[in-house]
Amino acid sequence: MTVYEEIFEVIKQRKDAFETGTAQENSYTCYLFEKGVDKICKKVGEEATETVIAAKNNDNDELKNEINDLLYHIMVLCANQGLEWSEVEEVLSERNEKIGNLKKFHTVDKNT
Repeated sequence: MTVYEEIFEVIKQRKDAFETGTAQENSYTCYLFEKGVDKICKKVGEEATETVIAAKNNDNDELKNEINDLLYHIMVLCANQGLEWSEVEEVLSERNEKIGNLKKFHTVDKNT
């Protein structure tokens, strides 16, 4: 199991705990589920912006932290929306198989 899968499992456990009323006190993840999709999306946007700023500032120490914050909030969004992390990985895997096929994507069929 990858670290991403492990973290996603913990996030799903927090979601279940929130939904059943057994959430840990002071759980940030449960707080996000309580606030709902608008708050979660706001955090994804904030973390994406902070990731861009860290990259523009050429600060790799900050960048790796912001990327992890962004991935965490994306995982919370996935769990909130009922989207399994494995589904996200599956799309990435499919795209990985297409690497090097750029010409296929840019080919235009002028007959259609």
